[in-house]
Amino acid sequence: MSSRTELTFCRICEATCGLRATIEEGRVVAIEPDRDHVVTKGYSCIKGLRYHEIHHSPDRLRVPLKRVGDRFEEISWEKALEEIGAKVRQLVNEHGGDSVSAYLGNPISFSLLPPVLIAAFLQGLGSRNLFQTGSQDCNNKFAAAERLYGFPFIQPFADIDRSQCLIIVGSNPAVSRSSFMQLPDPIRRLRAIEGRGGKVFNVNPRRTETAKQLGTQVFIRPDTDIYFLLSFLHEVFVRDAVARERVSRHMKGLETLRTVAEAWPAERSAEVTGIPAETLRSMVDAYLEADGAAIFLSTGVNQGSHGTLAFWIQETINAVTGNLDRLGGTIVGHGFIEDFPKQARKGGHTMRKDLSRIGQLPSVADTFPAGLMADEILTPGEGQVRALFCLSGNPLLTVPNSNGRLEKALQSLELLVVIDIFRNETANHAHYILPGSSALQRPDLPFVFQSLMGVQPVPYVQFTDALLPLEDQQRDETMILLQLARACGSTLFGSRVASGFFNAWSSLGDLPGIGRRVGLTPERLLGLMARAFRVGSLRGLRKSPHGRLLAPHKGDDFLGRRVVTDDGLVDLAPDEFVVAARELENAFEAERAQRGKLKLISKRETHSHNSWMHNFPRFVEGKRSTNYLYMNPEDGGRVGVESGAMVEVRSSVASVRLPVQLTDEMMVGAVALPHGWGHQAADGLTVASQTSGVNVNLLAADGPDELEYFSGMAKLNGIWVEVVAV
Repeated sequence: MSSRTELTFCRICEATCGLRATIEEGRVVAIEPDRDHVVTKGYSCIKGLRYHEIHHSPDRLRVPLKRVGDRFEEISWEKALEEIGAKVRQLVNEHGGDSVSAYLGNPISFSLLPPVLIAAFLQGLGSRNLFQTGSQDCNNKFAAAERLYGFPFIQPFADIDRSQCLIIVGSNPAVSRSSFMQLPDPIRRLRAIEGRGGKVFNVNPRRTETAKQLGTQVFIRPDTDIYFLLSFLHEVFVRDAVARERVSRHMKGLETLRTVAEAWPAERSAEVTGIPAETLRSMVDAYLEADGAAIFLSTGVNQGSHGTLAFWIQETINAVTGNLDRLGGTIVGHGFIEDFPKQARKGGHTMRKDLSRIGQLPSVADTFPAGLMADEILTPGEGQVRALFCLSGNPLLTVPNSNGRLEKALQSLELLVVIDIFRNETANHAHYILPGSSALQRPDLPFVFQSLMGVQPVPYVQFTDALLPLEDQQRDETMILLQLARACGSTLFGSRVASGFFNAWSSLGDLPGIGRRVGLTPERLLGLMARAFRVGSLRGLRKSPHGRLLAPHKGDDFLGRRVVTDDGLVDLAPDEFVVAARELENAFEAERAQRGKLKLISKRETHSHNSWMHNFPRFVEGKRSTNYLYMNPEDGGRVGVESGAMVEVRSSVASVRLPVQLTDEMMVGAVALPHGWGHQAADGLTVASQTSGVNVNLLAADGPDELEYFSGMAKLNGIWVEVVAV
């Protein structure tokens, strides 16, 4: 039996852990961590180590499918592209480019080329309507960064390997591996902070898997993080702990920011956060006394009512205390392209200033909120969405209020094209389903966040070849998007030069004798990008199969040099944010008035990842075949239930039923429900469809009035709910 071992890296999350795959007779039979990887050093989570079993699932899509009546039939690629192209051309001619839209999902977002090309495809049609998962989990950070630093992809991150104090708010690195920061082996690296005498605080409504292993637990009532952060900033000003020389040279708006914080002493925020004033002040003590400190918030805060304001205040705390742009504090990476933010801002890339047709919400990083998809499809008028290309996503499960208006909207589309590896809930409504590739079938460089944002505490680069060939009629998403662009008449990036280049290069592949040697392939495109990134050729990168370390961070190289606002100064008090902060009084009073009501948060699970990992038998066997509502025993006593009992969770939008688990991991007044479940209607997922979990996002509201204005994000955390025994 022939057997070989190949090195690659995982593309499930930002951690991109190094892996070793054992391949026998064309199948990956085992995956283990790459112990010689330059950064991950033998670490990987269970999801990455089992990815091959997802790849080899008998449910994988292998041929293009077309809906005929109430069933799907096989169709050739040539015919599918021809029919899709004809319909798109018709819609664009009759209704304009905005009649065509796309949704970019996960996990394809963790590969380099497809996210770039789906945007280029829409731009070439004259469409603004790109929706993506960021409006479910992270757009607040883009919206805030654009106003503070001049560009959405400038994202400071904690210099975790030198920090002396880290305050983690609404994040659980032990399971998520963090976000907007490449953090493999998080527990070892967080423990190292304590090992060198530093402190770690976990601010969360739940005692997370991270908090169980290290740090100090600080319970906070869901969706009150903005008040905690404002009080933290208030304490910084009260103690006159401002790095005045640094702030005066590189920042503006300090005095306005001071007036924003004045109204929020620790005693006041304690009324709604549940964090005693003395506890908050002890955290400020630790932060200010540390030789390098950072506050870091993530998804749990992002998905609340005030995610953008919370990220703004976090950044200002790190900035005014002198921790921004210093080793041990927060670092701004360089990425692979020198001065990328400056160049991109100058070219207007990801800097659109337009508003959505429905609700007049601002675009964020050139995308519109997924929470508006149903409205954009169902509301007649100029610019109404009539076609949707869904790339590696499942909005019918991940977008709020999806089983109601969004399902109706998808059914009303004149064209729905799904590009995926499985026929999921969204694909069941498609007119065409195109079979894509798994990560094991794609060559790749680190994804956009690492290559362009440089969110790596330890900078490095790595290339992976495809480990396995495409099967049957599967195609790499890069080639699918290029072929769709040609069929639909899209001038990629809105540039005839770019489209002509790709079309000419594609045509070389048809030349007899030399086509295979010079034709357009994803690997050759990545080779061009590697050279553009100045990380060398693919041949050179292959000589470093465990990754190649890049220049380490130096600190003190962002302020005064790479801030790209008009005046080159960090804006500590953007006018829009200041106005919004002064309007928090009504929200604060609503919190005070409903302190006795339960609030719901989402939860990430060790053996799950968003909506696409429940089709693997080992991950959903036994007690893991459903999700549970996690509740403090004191709250359970009030409801009159014990662990295992069925409960109904009711929000203002909908209700779901599922079993409850009582645990003191939850603070009193907060309940948690893992997301990504609810596959009962997905007959294309033979394992997942047999699970009994429920979709937490059904409890969240969609529509323009329910989304946070600055980011367009749905409120998926901090939902007021009622729990009753069934």
